[in-house]
Amino acid sequence: MTHFDTIFLVDDDPINNLINKRLISKVGVSEDIVEFLEAEEALIALSEQAAEKSILIFLDINMPVLNGWEFLDKYGIQFPQRKDKIVILSSSIDFNDREKAKTYDTVSGFLEKPLTIDKIKDQLT
Repeated sequence: MTHFDTIFLVDDDPINNLINKRLISKVGVSEDIVEFLEAEEALIALSEQAAEKSILIFLDINMPVLNGWEFLDKYGIQFPQRKDKIVILSSSIDFNDREKAKTYDTVSGFLEKPLTIDKIKDQLT
């Protein structure tokens, strides 16, 4: 299973972040898990990371201020050199959201909430 230097949890729900952090810790793919309640904060933190660091980003779509789609658009412009793994983690069951996610080269997966250990393992193997 792939190991990451850092995992970013980008979700405006602190309870989701807490639960997801605990689940991800059990899988053991990174010792460094950082939570962001706003997508803009995650973009700022990414700008402070070395380009060669391997980062896994679990990204919610429906967030205030800057939603997941806007995050992906800005990410693509600001970080064309980065090779992070981005997985959308959303409560959306809309087929159109899944299709839209496929239009982003940076998105490697789409998971429906709630996150489970099996879903994490499936994405990383």
